[in-house]
Amino acid sequence: MSSKATQFKPVLLHPRYWITWFAFAIWWLVTLLPFPILLGIGRVIGLIFYAIPSRRKVIAQRNIDLCFPDMPADERKAMLRANFINTGIAVMEVGIAWWWPQKRFSKLIQVDGLEHLEAVKGRGVLLLGIHYTTLEIGAGGISSVWEMDGMYRAHGNPVYDFLQARGRLNQSDKNGSSVVYERNDVRGTMKALKNGRSLWYGPDQDYGLRQGLFVPFFGVQAATVYATARFAEKTGAAVVPFSHIRLPGHQGYKITVYPALEDFPTGDDEVDTTRINKIVESLVLLQPDQYLWVHRRFKNRPEGTPDLYNLPAKAKRRRKVR
Repeated sequence: MSSKATQFKPVLLHPRYWITWFAFAIWWLVTLLPFPILLGIGRVIGLIFYAIPSRRKVIAQRNIDLCFPDMPADERKAMLRANFINTGIAVMEVGIAWWWPQKRFSKLIQVDGLEHLEAVKGRGVLLLGIHYTTLEIGAGGISSVWEMDGMYRAHGNPVYDFLQARGRLNQSDKNGSSVVYERNDVRGTMKALKNGRSLWYGPDQDYGLRQGLFVPFFGVQAATVYATARFAEKTGAAVVPFSHIRLPGHQGYKITVYPALEDFPTGDDEVDTTRINKIVESLVLLQPDQYLWVHRRFKNRPEGTPDLYNLPAKAKRRRKVR
């Protein structure tokens, strides 16, 4: 099987995309360096962006303040700094996941709990992930040991789309059966789950209320999609949480698969979505500084409540952070 996004088209060689190809070539060359050096480069990138006042820094600080109000201010500041370091390292990790050969990549990965996937083999599986900064490593790591389809968010640049889609299949099984779906391809993902496929799914971002509702996230009302329960109900898929944490030093990464959710869904969107947010919270708390705090998790607010970010009006009109 394949997807349109992974198919090369001659238009991708148009001169207007040459700069994109050049940038990706440099990125690819950098990722050939040894792992400890890549971590060091990522750390420097993160510290540079931490030192520069930015909209994303304001968002990340506000999210940490909202989610950890009882944490001392100096600890929250330290978490913010560590989070930017981890975000810088993530730039290198994307390249590692997309371009390293499996033999080299697998040396970095420890996987625990694979028996929980074996226990639901034959059913569709929603692998319930969250937006850690190590997202690409986690997706690549789990797909290297378990046949899994991926998802991507369509980009305005078709070269980026092509390389992203191909990269997300780099560590997957080599028999060509895995597929990547655009995030909004509900029909395709539903069909895959009904056919017993496994699919990564992250419900921890604010996509508004078109297919969501407000439930607590670290004690703050957050617009949260209820699609996890709907997918499970309509396809019979098991919902299996998993985490992916960068280990200290140069030890690599630990991926942990947890048991499939029982008695889910209940048919009550609020109950089911609240449960999913509680699971997301528990996964965040495993390594809070490795979570993607730069996303405006509390962007949409219940009617009559104030904006929690207070960004300048000009900044709000810029492209939304995802």
